[in-house]
Amino acid sequence: MNYRQLGGSGFKVPALCLGTGTFGGRGEFFKAWGGSDVAEATRLVDICLEAGLTMFDSADGYSGGAAEEILGQAIRGRRDQVIISTKGTFRAGPGPNDVGSSRFHLIRAVEGSLRRLGTDYIDLYQLHGFDAMTPVEEVLHTLDDLVRAGKIRYIGCSNFSGWHLMKSLAVSERYGLARYVAHQAYYSLIGRDYEWELMPLALDQKVGAVVWSPLGWGRLTGKIRRGAPLPETSRLQSKQAVDGGPPVDQELVYQIVDALDAVAQETGKSVPQVAINWLLQRPSVATVVIGARNETQLRDNLGAVGWALTPQQIAQLDAASAVTLPYPYWHQRGFTERNPAPV
Repeated sequence: MNYRQLGGSGFKVPALCLGTGTFGGRGEFFKAWGGSDVAEATRLVDICLEAGLTMFDSADGYSGGAAEEILGQAIRGRRDQVIISTKGTFRAGPGPNDVGSSRFHLIRAVEGSLRRLGTDYIDLYQLHGFDAMTPVEEVLHTLDDLVRAGKIRYIGCSNFSGWHLMKSLAVSERYGLARYVAHQAYYSLIGRDYEWELMPLALDQKVGAVVWSPLGWGRLTGKIRRGAPLPETSRLQSKQAVDGGPPVDQELVYQIVDALDAVAQETGKSVPQVAINWLLQRPSVATVVIGARNETQLRDNLGAVGWALTPQQIAQLDAASAVTLPYPYWHQRGFTERNPAPV
């Protein structure tokens, strides 16, 4: 497992990170992801550590906090061997202040995550989404206070648009506050929107991408085929899970899977391994969050590292997944002399 610098920080993270959205399985949405209990989660952590994967990502909203609780039990006695990242901002209760990134809610959210995880610090704490109702200054002063208190080591955000992230970085710069070093973003062969604005911003401002759903919400597992029924254990069997995920054109999925199949045959790797390896070679990517319902899926995903696609294979996948860009990006791409592609 190779390690990469996390954005502009001095902190290194493994190329792969295990997501814990499959821990707990509470409610229809998360039940569609998986339902690992403490015993299975502990086994998955064991396998990860054996492979050199030491980073585990969670959120206070995963299965109503159960995912954090299960992760905390699975790493008990070996906290010094792991990197924990988790997230907050989304609604965590019925009250008017049980949501968002206000000072009130963030402090409570961090304290709750620390308690559930059974630790006194979080290596990377990320805002799960942008809160347009709270001043950016309040958010960042609060996160800076938590860093200075030793409860958080580094801060990041998730699902921000370009101007959300840039405004936040400008506020940190102005007041000398802790700065986002990571942006957890959706990015996959069937969802390349990240490349339009967020990737150039990340490279310019040194913000590492923590990629979520690298297999396109379960569509690039190798089990989705034109004219074939959905696999019985796929999250795509749940309407709530499908509606809550990223939109995608089904014909584009089939087109990309055809290209993945061809490259998989050339390399002797699985479709998911090829899809993840493609991401690991993209600019700004610090780590890719993999999910696994069981040991078999985890071991397959771990096989995405230790080798590299050829430039020709990358070009083949790029071509299969290319879509028409919205304005102003298509216009900028026509002026490559002064707007070169990110590298």
